[in-house]
Formats: sequence, structure tokens, C-alpha cells
Amino acid sequence: MDHLWTPWRYRYVSETVKGAPCVFCRMAAETGRDRENFVVHRAGKNFVVLNLFPYTSGHAMVVPYAHAASLTSLAELDSEALREMMTLARDLEGALQALYRPEGYNFGMNLGCAAGAGIADHLHLHFLPRWSGDTNFMTVVGETRLLPEDLSVTYDKLSGFFRRQAS
Repeated sequence: MDHLWTPWRYRYVSETVKGAPCVFCRMAAETGRDRENFVVHRAGKNFVVLNLFPYTSGHAMVVPYAHAASLTSLAELDSEALREMMTLARDLEGALQALYRPEGYNFGMNLGCAAGAGIADHLHLHFLPRWSGDTNFMTVVGETRLLPEDLSVTYDKLSGFFRRQAS
């Protein structure tokens, strides 16, 4: 296996170690830093944020403001937050369809470390646009992902879409 040096991942690794503050709670609280945090839209109980380490261009997540590890954490996560999460997922699908015209989507959650959650203590819903051939030899053989678009460009597109929808 080849190894690529990725110093920008240090921020992700250092923020998700045991005892470190929750990265999603920090993003939720830093309302004046949406561009730096890639928060593309804020609603009443959830926000939409780009994945800092995307599988495809447009890979975004819907994250509740409430710090809850699972769907059954009703003390922290109420039914309205869950309904809004699904509404935002629908809106995100519409935004991605309008902006990127994908051929399909992966949509889901990894609950708990054993299920592959990188941030296991704060529930988040992944939404990935997909195209035929987006998993090519670079991903399969080279264990490398190719992204044709910088995160700041994706941020501008998606945040602009949500702003236009709100007006």
C-alpha cells in the first residue's frame, strides 16, 4: 500500500480524540465561521456541512445541533429535529441534483465506531452524489481519491443554492 502525506488531516484526527471537544458541537456554536467550517446551511435544529474528507464532490452531511450519539437518544434529540433532518436531506438532494446532476446517491449513517463512524458521539447523516465510474482504478487499485473540485468551490455552490431557496 502506498502512503500519501496528508498534514491537513491532523486537524480532524486531533479533534476527534477521546476527551477532545466535539467537532460538530464546535461548528454548531461558531455561527460566525460558517465559511471556514464549510457549514452551507443552518436550520432550526440541524445544519448542513460539507465533509472535510469527501468521497465525491458534493459529499455533505446533515447534523443536529443537539449532541446525540444515536437516533434513540431522545433526551437530546427530539422528533422535530429528526423530521427536520429528513427535510434537509430532501433539500440537499434537490441542491445536489440542480448543481451536479449526479446519477445516484448514497445516503446514510454510521452509528458507533464499529459501524465506521469517524465521529461516533454526534449523530450525522451522510449524503453523497454518485456517478457511474466515480469509483475507478485510482480508488480501487491506487487507494487514492480524485476530487475535481475544491471544497471552497463546493461551499460557494451549495450555500448559494440554500440562500436562493430561502429568499
